[in-house]
Amino acid sequence: MKVKLMFLLLLAIISPCVFSVPLENLVTASQAAALRSSGELIMEIQLKNPSPKMLPLNNELRQSVNSVVNSLKPNTLVEALYLYKKPEKFITSADSWDLSSKIRVLNQTLALSSLTGTQYYSASRSTLRTFYEFSGVIDGPNTKKPLPDPVYNHFPESITLYAQQIDLSFGDNIYRYLYQISDDIIFFAQENMTPMNYGIITAIKKNNLRSILAVIDCGDSILIYAVSMTKTISLPGMADRISSSFSSRAEAVLKWFTGRLDSEIFAR
Repeated sequence: MKVKLMFLLLLAIISPCVFSVPLENLVTASQAAALRSSGELIMEIQLKNPSPKMLPLNNELRQSVNSVVNSLKPNTLVEALYLYKKPEKFITSADSWDLSSKIRVLNQTLALSSLTGTQYYSASRSTLRTFYEFSGVIDGPNTKKPLPDPVYNHFPESITLYAQQIDLSFGDNIYRYLYQISDDIIFFAQENMTPMNYGIITAIKKNNLRSILAVIDCGDSILIYAVSMTKTISLPGMADRISSSFSSRAEAVLKWFTGRLDSEIFAR
C-alpha cells in the first residue's frame, strides 16, 4: 500500500496536469451562445484607446495580453474568437484534455512553415491574396539559418522561435514567437524584429506589432482567441488600412490553424 501511494505521488509530481475548461467559464454568456449557435468568427476592431473586450477568463493569457497593452499602448487592436467543434469521437470529459491531443495541438502551432501560401480575402482588392509568400523557422535574427519546424513529445514551460516570413503586404520580416504552455492553455505571442513597410512607408516600427493566438480545450470543442495589437505611424487613414488588413489576416490564421486541426489531429 505504501509503495502504491509513493508511486501515485511521484506520478503526480512528474506528470503534467491537463484540464479542459467549459466554454461558459471562459467567455460571456452571449459570446458562448453566439459561438455555439452560429459557428462563425466573432471579431472586434478598435482604433481609439483600444483595450481587449473579448479576452477569455484565463489568468496567464490575460496577464500576457494586458502587459502588452500597457507597454505598447497600441492605436490599433483586432480581436477574434472562434469555437472549433471536435468530431464526436474526439470529445473528452469536461475536466480532461487528452494529453496526446494536447501535444499534437502544440506541434501544429509550431508548424510555421505550413503558413507558406496561406491566403486571405483582401477587401481593398476584392479578391483572395497570398498572406505569406514564404514562412520558415530560422536560428536567429542575425544568422537567419533555416531550421525545420520543431516537434515536441513533451511540454516545455516555454519555447522561443524565430521565423522569416515574406508578406506580400509588409515585405520580408523577422519575427520572434514566444510560446507558453500551462495546465489548460497553449498560446504564443508574435513580435516583429524588423520594421514593417507598407509600400515605401514604414508603417510599423520594430517591436510595434504583437499578435497572440491562444488555444483552450473545452471538452467538446476548442476555443481559439486571436489578437493583434499595433502602434502604427500617424498618417491619415493608416490605422484604418492596418486594421482592415489585420482583420482579414486574423481570419486567414484561424483558417490555417483549424485546417491543421482537421488534417493532422481531428480527421473527420
